[in-house]
Amino acid sequence: MKLHLRSTLFSLVLATAIPAFSLAQGLPGIPPGAQQAFLNLADQPATHTGFTFDRSMLQIAQNLLASGGMDANQAAAALTGISVDNYRYAQPAFYTPETMAFIINAYHTAGWKHLVNANQTPAGSAQPHTAVTDLWLHYTAGDVTGVTVLTRSPHDMSVIQIACELRPLDLVHLSGHFGIPRVDPNAVMVPAPEGR
Repeated sequence: MKLHLRSTLFSLVLATAIPAFSLAQGLPGIPPGAQQAFLNLADQPATHTGFTFDRSMLQIAQNLLASGGMDANQAAAALTGISVDNYRYAQPAFYTPETMAFIINAYHTAGWKHLVNANQTPAGSAQPHTAVTDLWLHYTAGDVTGVTVLTRSPHDMSVIQIACELRPLDLVHLSGHFGIPRVDPNAVMVPAPEGR
C-alpha cells in the first residue's frame, strides 16, 4: 500500500512539472496565438505557476468525480486533460483591451462560445476591483469538448483549459475541483455581446 501511495504522489508531483502549454496543443480548436496572448494580457511581468493533468493522471481522480454526483461511467470518460496557469502581479494589473479583443476574436473565429458575467463593464474588465470571469465552451454534437476559463483580478490571473467530453450540466459537478473555479452564485453568465 505504501508503494502505491508513493507512486501516486510521484505521479502528482510529476504532473506539476509538465509544462502547461502541452495540453493546449491537444484541446479542440485552441486558436492560434491564444496562448501567447494570455501571457501578454497584463501590462506587467508576473510570477507564473502551472500544472497539467493528462488522461492517465485524471483516471486517478475518477472516484472524486463520481462522489461529486457524476455517473461513474461518465466520470471515467469525462476529462482527458486539464491545464491550469496562475499568474501573480506585484502591482494591480491593467489588462490590455486590445489583447483581450484579440483573444475574444480568436476564440470566436475557432467556433468557441463566449460567456461573460452580465454584471461586468468593459472598464471593470480592464482594471478589475474584484474577479472577472470569461468562459469559452467548444461543442461537438451537443457535448462540451473544450472549456477555457479566464479569471483576472487586480493581482492575479488564472487560465484553466479543459479537454473533455461532458454534458453541459456536468460542468457544475466539476466546479471547485482540479483547479476549476467554483461557480460564483452571484455571477450571471450570459453569451457575450457581439464584439466582446
